[in-house]
Amino acid sequence: MRSQQDSAGGLRHLITLDGLTRDALTAILDRAESYRRLPGQPAYEGRELAGVTLANLFFEPSTRTRASFDLASRRLGAHVLNLDLHSSSRAKGESMLDTIYTLEAMNTDVFVIRDSEAGMPEFLIDHVAPHVSVISAGEAHVSHPTQGLLDVLTIRTHKRRFAGLKVAIVGDIKHSRVARSAHQALSTLGTTDIRVVAPQALLPAEGEFRAAQRFTRIEDGIAGADVVMMLRIQKERMAQSAFLDDAAYFRDFGLDAQRLKLAAASVLVMHPGPMNRGVEISSQVADGPRSVIREQVNNGVAVRMAVLASIAATLTRHRRPL
Repeated sequence: MRSQQDSAGGLRHLITLDGLTRDALTAILDRAESYRRLPGQPAYEGRELAGVTLANLFFEPSTRTRASFDLASRRLGAHVLNLDLHSSSRAKGESMLDTIYTLEAMNTDVFVIRDSEAGMPEFLIDHVAPHVSVISAGEAHVSHPTQGLLDVLTIRTHKRRFAGLKVAIVGDIKHSRVARSAHQALSTLGTTDIRVVAPQALLPAEGEFRAAQRFTRIEDGIAGADVVMMLRIQKERMAQSAFLDDAAYFRDFGLDAQRLKLAAASVLVMHPGPMNRGVEISSQVADGPRSVIREQVNNGVAVRMAVLASIAATLTRHRRPL
């Protein structure tokens, strides 16, 4: 795989948080802070991506990630192409690489891709032109780097530190790219008490999440936690025979107000969305005073702006002269 950074250390691609240093992650978070605007404030408008053409290639359903990449790139002045899965040539049998080559010929500079096939983003960065960048917007169950970044930005905004925090990631860990990227980011930034909490069938394989403790009871996993990150049950990645009963899951693993009392008094409640209310989390908790779920969505735009601006700065060193 070609490096995600160029020889000068600039961000060239972003398909995983694994391997990025604490300084690299912190630089993106600092930049995102400068772009962050609260709801009701005027949105940032800049020209960091002036002259850049970006293609959003979403071959899995998405609302939050796709909308925030669209907004982020437009707010920085990019030309944006949103490729409709149902009308794309790939749906007619064209290979992903031919789709990329076609769009490269139209002077596309950045590809933002979500795909259900593990390894696709890595495959693409090995084949795109030297002046083209690839950003993963979600790779199968493997990685979701911008989600990991927005999660740690949300935590940093409230806690101002990572060392010494107790973070519980609860739910369908086995199928979650969100959990994997959050774990990578938190570990790199200095969090040592990370807990993965799930029914035995939804825990990750042995050897994954090596920095984390494993729990099969939510009560044990969230005890004293400073952050509780709930995850969606991803039935689309499960065999039909593995489907869980929603009511039984909520009874055993759902986060309600009573269970939340086991966490620290200042706990942050997070969820990447979309939420299944009454399955992973109760509405009382999701909309309650400890919830920062809507703030995560707001931070997603700022983080994606920061990633795009960082990549655009690197692109200027690799573009062909007129």
